[in-house]
Amino acid sequence: MNTTAMAASPWLLARRTAKMNPGVIREILKITEKSGIINFAGGLPSPKTFPVAEFEAACAKVLRDDPFGALQYAASEGFGPLRDMVAAMLPWQVDPAQILITTGSQQGLDLVAKVLVDAGSKILVESPTYLGAVMAFTPMEPDVVSVGNNEEGVDLADLRAKAAGARFLYALPNFQNPTGRTMSEASRAALSLEAARLGLPLIEDNPYGDLWFDEPPPAPLTARNPEGCIYLGSFSKVLAPGLRLGFVVAPKTVFPKLLQSKQAADLHSPGFNQRLIAEVMKDGFLERHVPTIRTLYKAQRDAMLEALAREIPAGAPDSTLTWNTPAGGMFLWARLAQGMSAVDLLPHAVAQGVAFVPGAPFYADHGDPRTLRLSFVTPSVEEIQRGVTALAAGIKTYAAGLKS
Repeated sequence: MNTTAMAASPWLLARRTAKMNPGVIREILKITEKSGIINFAGGLPSPKTFPVAEFEAACAKVLRDDPFGALQYAASEGFGPLRDMVAAMLPWQVDPAQILITTGSQQGLDLVAKVLVDAGSKILVESPTYLGAVMAFTPMEPDVVSVGNNEEGVDLADLRAKAAGARFLYALPNFQNPTGRTMSEASRAALSLEAARLGLPLIEDNPYGDLWFDEPPPAPLTARNPEGCIYLGSFSKVLAPGLRLGFVVAPKTVFPKLLQSKQAADLHSPGFNQRLIAEVMKDGFLERHVPTIRTLYKAQRDAMLEALAREIPAGAPDSTLTWNTPAGGMFLWARLAQGMSAVDLLPHAVAQGVAFVPGAPFYADHGDPRTLRLSFVTPSVEEIQRGVTALAAGIKTYAAGLKS
C-alpha cells in the first residue's frame, strides 16, 4: 500500500480561503478557559440576563399549539408574526416585507457581503471596527479602507477623500464594538446628509442599541434615509445568543437578492427558535426585561471605572493607561502609555490572572498597538475588582521590564 499517496490531499482550496484566518479574539478566548483567569476578553452577554423561565414556558406553548409548524421547513423570509414584531419595534416606518430574519446578525453581514461586494470592490469601515464584520466581508475579497473617527463619529473630510467608488460604509453608531463609543446626533445628521450627497450606501449594525444606561442613543442612521441604508439587528444581546437569531431591514430594491442569498445559505433560520422568540416577546416582555439588563451592566461598568481609577490613576505623572466612559453596551476602550504594546502586555496580565483583547486586530489597517478592549458584562463586580487589580499588577510588571 502506498501510504505516501494516501497522505497527499486531493483537495484544492479556493483562492479566497487564503484570506480566511482564525479569529484573533477566538484564539485569545482559549486563554480564558484556563482555571482562575478573569475574563475581560469575551464579548458574551451575561447569563444572568437570559430569561430561562420565559423560554421554558414558550417551548411548552409552541410545541403544544403549533408543533408541526415549528418543526417543519419554513419560509426563507422568516416567521411572519416575528417580522411584524420587529417592524413594530423599530423607530421608523418599516414594511414587514423588508425584514429578513437571519441566523444571527453575523449572517446578515455575510449576506450583505455576498450581495454587494465583488473581488476588488472598495468598502469603507470605521477605525477601529467590529472584527467579525471584517471577517464576514473578507471572503468576497474586497479592498477594505478605514475611515477616520473621533469620539463624536466619522471624520467627514476623510470620508469624502475615500468615498469614490466605495460600495458602502459599514458603521456601528451605538456603543460600538470595540470602543464603546456612541455617534452623536450632530454626527449622525451630518453623516446621513453627506452619504446621500455622495451616493454612498450605509450598512448600520446595531446589536447594542437597547443597552443604554442613562438615556437612549439618537435615532438610527437608517431612520433618516431608509432607501440608502441596510440595518442589522440582533436578539442575542437582549434575549439569548444561543438561539442565533437576528434580522436585516433592507430597501425593497436590495431585499430580493439578500433573500436569494439567504436561501442558498441555509434555506431559513430555525422556525422553532423564531416561534420561541415571538412567544417570549409578545405582550411587551422586552419593555420589562431590557431595563434589568441595563441596570446590571451599568453597575458592572461603574465597578470597572471605579477600580481603574483606584488602581491606575489617570492623572498620575507615571500613569500607564487611559480609558473612556461608555454610555451603554458591553465594552470599555483603553490605551497604554507611549512605547507600550497591548500584545506584549497580555502574557503579563494572564500571569496575574486576567485576560483582555488587544485592540490592534480591530483596525482594518494601521492598527494602534497601544489599545485594548475590556468587557465588563460577564464578570461579577467582585471579579471586576480583582481583575482590574491583576491588570494593574500586569502593567506594572510589564513596565518594569521595559525600563530594565
